This record gives sequence, C-alpha cells and structure tokens, in this order.
Amino acid sequence: MPLYNITLKEGSSPEELEKAKDDVRAKGGIIKHEYSLIKGFTAEFPEDLAQTLDSTEHIHVEQDGVVSTQ
Repeated sequence: MPLYNITLKEGSSPEELEKAKDDVRAKGGIIKHEYSLIKGFTAEFPEDLAQTLDSTEHIHVEQDGVVSTQ
C-alpha cells in the first residue's frame, strides 16, 4: 500500500483529524507516524481511499515521496 501524508487544513478542528484517523483505520489503513508540530499523520492505505479523504473540506492528502535539494 502507498504511504500518504495527511494534514489538517487551516481553520479545521482537531476533531476532523481524529475522524480522518478513524476513517483510515476503518478502511484497513495503518497509521505509521503522528506529527506533533503539525496537525497530521502518515499512513499506508489503498489508493482509492486517498481521493475519498482528499475530497473532504478539512483534510489534505499527499502521497509521500523522495525530496531532493537538487
């Protein structure tokens, strides 16, 4: 399963992030890391769930990838 970064959009309540975590787990996803400095987490879940989560007004979903400075 692909790895995704899920973050809370500005102005959204912390409850929306908890709801997103519950949705990921309910659909078979696995929370890999929860961030403390930003409101978000990294999880593995099926690609079709990414579009469903990203379509909500409170959550931003981005597939994890390699970052380079060059």
